[in-house]
Amino acid sequence: MNWRILAIPATMIPIIIIAIQFDIKAEDIFAIGVIPFVAAVAAMMVKLGIQGIKFSYIARYYLGPIDSIWKMSGIRIGSEFIKFTTPMFVGAEFVVIYWLHKKGVPPSKAMWIAILDIVTEVFAAGLLSIMAGIIALLMGSYVVAAIILGTSVFITTLWMILFFLSSTRTFQVPKVIAKLVTKLVKEKGEKFVEQSNLWLEEICIMSRKNLKTKESNKVFLNAFALSIASWIFYGITFMIIATDTGYVINAFDSIMAVMGANAIGNLPITIGGSGLAEFGIVAYLNNLNPFDFSMAEGSVEWNTVIAWRIATYYVPIVITWFLLMKLALGKYTKADIK
Repeated sequence: MNWRILAIPATMIPIIIIAIQFDIKAEDIFAIGVIPFVAAVAAMMVKLGIQGIKFSYIARYYLGPIDSIWKMSGIRIGSEFIKFTTPMFVGAEFVVIYWLHKKGVPPSKAMWIAILDIVTEVFAAGLLSIMAGIIALLMGSYVVAAIILGTSVFITTLWMILFFLSSTRTFQVPKVIAKLVTKLVKEKGEKFVEQSNLWLEEICIMSRKNLKTKESNKVFLNAFALSIASWIFYGITFMIIATDTGYVINAFDSIMAVMGANAIGNLPITIGGSGLAEFGIVAYLNNLNPFDFSMAEGSVEWNTVIAWRIATYYVPIVITWFLLMKLALGKYTKADIK
């Protein structure tokens, strides 16, 4: 965990470079105003809060009341710290699986719940990002559109295919990986592969059992709706930040710009999409021109972009770290699982 904390300063390097390159001073960022900044942070925390409620809803449906809604929501919010400090925003599901396992939930059930949680989130983000990519394409910004559509279509399609295929076939560890693991680790590797194959089989059995019932389909749709709502709150954060800057943007355009930037930030280049998200939102809004960062009259200013990034990334990363350490990695007792 210590290396993840050390990774946070590394994520600031792109912002420092941007500030130096475009002569952005601290007072330029402070000029955004306290109220818009606090409101943007609040909107971001609502986004994370909805994610937490969604996880609680899914887990309590399949497992029963293993803990309070507030505790479970806090743990899910805390797990976002791992995403914030990982390329491609992955890793939160491992915290959830770890916590559920420590609560006495069988690994296959814990993984199923984590998968359902992440699939609904990816599906919702993917649809909104694809919309943003299509708009960029129609506006003639072919490079931006290609990056947004390339990342969002690939990630969304991969997750959805694997998720729904799990209800019709049984996945196993690929033979190439299994041979490599057993060759490197020998007996322990064989046990690891066998256990992994058992868990995968159990997950696929749960998929076949749950994805064919009306109740589970309802849970999926409700979770998907909550995910859409959470991404909408994330999307309007830029509009809130831009309120006092003179840059006029409506809620829909703000959502599209943020989701486009989020898709670009999914590229496995930097930690937490640092630098990619900032340049992505400028490329999307600056007349949809990915090569012009000179900020012509009427375009979004870099101080607005940096303030938005601080409000939606650096402030939440502190809050999620606190919740992760306090709740997800704290002491707890096993629960009664239905």
